[in-house]
Amino acid sequence: MVRVKRGNVARKRRKKTLQLAKGYRGAHSRLFRVANQQVMKALRYSYVGRKQKKRTFRKLWIARINAASKLNNLSYNSLIHSLKKSNINLNRKMLSQISILDSQTFNILITKHLVS
Repeated sequence: MVRVKRGNVARKRRKKTLQLAKGYRGAHSRLFRVANQQVMKALRYSYVGRKQKKRTFRKLWIARINAASKLNNLSYNSLIHSLKKSNINLNRKMLSQISILDSQTFNILITKHLVS
């Protein structure tokens, strides 16, 4: 069997992991084994976080729409139902932005299109 010297390859691999661990505290950024564990954990957290971000933003938009519709004596549920029924295809993000930045338009949207 031929002997394989892994000097360059191993150094590059370790250096890549330590580069990802830059900014971690203590041994987590200096020692390869600990840094490798922390990088793997961080990558797992970031993967999960990308999925959770979508959920939390949707919850935020719904809460904002609900608050704005309550000012017009309407529940969130009935607002969304009436919007679907009258074929107004605005997503929750846009409805939330309209309710915050242009409350007059939001009120007009509710009063004119949803009174039936």
